[in-house]
Amino acid sequence: MARKALKNEKNISYDDEKKKYYVCFDYGKDEAGKRKKKYKTFSTKEEAIRARNQFQNDNINGTVIQPSKMTVQDYLSQYIENIRPSSEKTTIYGYEQILKNHIYPALGKYPLQELKPMQIQAYYTDKTNEGKLSQNTLRKHHDLLKAAFKMAVQQEMMVRNPCDHVKPPKNTKAKIQFYSVEQLKTLLEKVRGDRLELIVVLAAFLGLRREEICGLQWKNVDFEKSTLTIDQAITMAGSQRIEKTTKSFSSIRELYIPESVMECLKREKERQEKLRELAGIEPEDDLVVVMADGRKYRPNYISELFTKFIEDNDLPKITLHGLRHTFATIANSLGGQLYDISKAMGHSNTSVTSGVYTHLLDPNHKELIEEMDKAIREKK
Repeated sequence: MARKALKNEKNISYDDEKKKYYVCFDYGKDEAGKRKKKYKTFSTKEEAIRARNQFQNDNINGTVIQPSKMTVQDYLSQYIENIRPSSEKTTIYGYEQILKNHIYPALGKYPLQELKPMQIQAYYTDKTNEGKLSQNTLRKHHDLLKAAFKMAVQQEMMVRNPCDHVKPPKNTKAKIQFYSVEQLKTLLEKVRGDRLELIVVLAAFLGLRREEICGLQWKNVDFEKSTLTIDQAITMAGSQRIEKTTKSFSSIRELYIPESVMECLKREKERQEKLRELAGIEPEDDLVVVMADGRKYRPNYISELFTKFIEDNDLPKITLHGLRHTFATIANSLGGQLYDISKAMGHSNTSVTSGVYTHLLDPNHKELIEEMDKAIREKK
């Protein structure tokens, strides 16, 4: 055999045919009493000595990680199961789609302990060159991997987190879409009487998220006090509809209902009552916004309907979420304070709102909404 022990260098041997240095890493005995060893090859004597010395130092310091054949895919599957009980279903669903469609095919087969920063960096580069994913989406991939490998280090399954040594995809600020008062007036004129009217009014006049609109119940509407309470949202995890509390504690809020919104709500209430009387149709879960047959809307579906409505009516391009931006922008232009706008929209703090937004309304903010309502209802 060509491999021979290197003189005066314990645990290092040299193969004069392959011109390679071999280092034996001795991890001690396993539970069965069997010696656990692992060999690695190096091109130079200096690299081999450096690796051997590092292993010895780690052994003395108690930081040696036991070798494992677990792959990246095996570990990440285990990671998802570990965080599942404490995570939102929508969060887990999103992670599973990222892993299944992107990370597993590219990185899944690598041994976990041998995954290198350069392999992760190459993954980001390849995905960027494909041009199918935005940098913001790719940043979510990075955040998932970094959090997962951080846990692997904590659980002594990896020596270090490879994500700490890569350049992550850079989040880019998306261009905010919003309408001017005149554009919003045109939209409101065209949508009047359409099934989307109440949805548009709630988003534009109160800045509601689509998930909040889908989760709004009649018990949340106080016609006498002209207030509306936001405390529930409906979202999706694939085909599964999920009902949950709003995005954060600050998202639970009570809003003043201006005249335009009140009229819309009353018309919808009357329509649903006629459905009960004439067709025996009971709106699902006492929801304010339902389809013609009383069933719940999916958040994605109302976004799709809205986008189609905008295209069919040759209106300036805007998303349903863009009406939330519109609310913030118009309220700000009418003199609304950042704190008030932040509260009205249910943001956790004013920093989220800064630049574009303005939020939640308590009784002291009635004048702001009244002014906004008046500006939009005012004839051209």
